[in-house]
Amino acid sequence: MSLPLSPRLGRPALAGGLIVSVQAPEGSPLRDPAVIAAMAEASLANGAIGVRLESPEHIGAVRRRCPEALIIGLWKRSFGDSSVYITPGWTEIRAVWAAGADVVAIDATDRPRPDGQRLEELVARAAAELGAPLMADIDSLANGLRAADLGFAWVGTTLFGYTEATAELRPPAWDLLGPLRSQLPGAMALICEGGIASAQQASTALAAGADAVVVGTAITGVDLQVAAYAQAMAAVPRT
Repeated sequence: MSLPLSPRLGRPALAGGLIVSVQAPEGSPLRDPAVIAAMAEASLANGAIGVRLESPEHIGAVRRRCPEALIIGLWKRSFGDSSVYITPGWTEIRAVWAAGADVVAIDATDRPRPDGQRLEELVARAAAELGAPLMADIDSLANGLRAADLGFAWVGTTLFGYTEATAELRPPAWDLLGPLRSQLPGAMALICEGGIASAQQASTALAAGADAVVVGTAITGVDLQVAAYAQAMAAVPRT
């Protein structure tokens, strides 16, 4: 079951746009709703068309500070019986939507979900009970095409290189964008996410068929970026 999309969620509205993933790891001083909201506002003020946010708390903070923002929301939660952690079940979908997301991003790989929940049932329920457009975070062409058949609004390459089946691959998903664009329905938005580390790479993703590009660590990942600089510089011999 697919839902009609508002104009701001369709491919024409996304074309060529930058979506900034504004997240911070557990334990970081940046993982504060007010800080996340400030980074989101700064991203939007400087040309981003939307933001991707993790947790209902952060989604709500950004929605209050930036009422008109396009928000892609998710909730990362870990369960012992599944490796799926991006909005894995109904509880998380409902909470992300209630917090103010415009699109709910969920793991749409073929891996078993917590408590035996089934992807097709979650998609149908999100449409019937919430009217919530969904973004499929996928790792392969097969899972992207399956997401289209199930009624997702967007497909993103988010999990390419991060699942058991793609662990030997390294994002960005350059080889996945072309086949997805040519085989997905024309109205379905294709998002390149994962491993984009420069403006040139973001441009390359658009040229390869993406409608929009998500960039996270390279823009808002202060913890990881500083650590990488510090480690590389510490390895240089001093005389």
